[in-house]
Amino acid sequence: MIVALIDSGLGLLPTSAWVRKLRPDVDLLLQLDPDGAPWGPKPEQWVVDRVVHAARTSLRSGAEVIVLPCNTASVTALEHVRAEVGPDIPVIGTVPAIKPAAAVCRSVAVWATAATTASRYQADLIAKFGGDADVIGVACHGLADAIDRGDLAAAHAAIASAAERTPRDAQGVVLGCTHYPLVIDAILAALPDGVRLFDSAQAVAAQTIRRMDALGRPSTGNGEVRVLIGGEPGELPVGAAAFESGRVLGARG
Repeated sequence: MIVALIDSGLGLLPTSAWVRKLRPDVDLLLQLDPDGAPWGPKPEQWVVDRVVHAARTSLRSGAEVIVLPCNTASVTALEHVRAEVGPDIPVIGTVPAIKPAAAVCRSVAVWATAATTASRYQADLIAKFGGDADVIGVACHGLADAIDRGDLAAAHAAIASAAERTPRDAQGVVLGCTHYPLVIDAILAALPDGVRLFDSAQAVAAQTIRRMDALGRPSTGNGEVRVLIGGEPGELPVGAAAFESGRVLGARG
């Protein structure tokens, strides 16, 4: 059983690592697109074409399940990928954990990229899932890019800036970019004591396993991790080794 995970950069690491922890026997195909990163500011059709092309590559590489551990890819291209691969291939997308956060917190901040924070997509999610909570978006300028570079100093500076712009009464922070769980300890340290963080990586990984098991096919994998960079065989970027999730997946510094 091969599970393909597709993202422009290191945002696929947290979900991939959770899949590895839950099912270490499954073979993983990690597809990164550093030449096209970041996807967020790109035109919608450009993103659709890029993600659908990666999905085709996944199928040619034997993938039986496809995961989009990226908010931009999920909102822009999820249905296009499903149409491309057909009903026999499960395709799992990612949605920020606004609903569970709003269910238990009166005030919620959604940390995301500038593009996502300004998007109709996030506004619609807040309207749909925010309930009675006071939900506000906080743009984390440069944080995802710093994570992709493995530049922890720049990441900490971006986190400090976002923390300063987060309402003092916020009880919860939703990590609205799949890169952000890679620096979850630094985010917690920058926020007041007692603020709860909400992240979707574990839930997406668990859903992936459920959809995979529902296929009823025997898993004959050996836990291999293959990496494609722009569709060509490669290795995880050196920066991935700066994060525990990267090291779980075999990244070397």
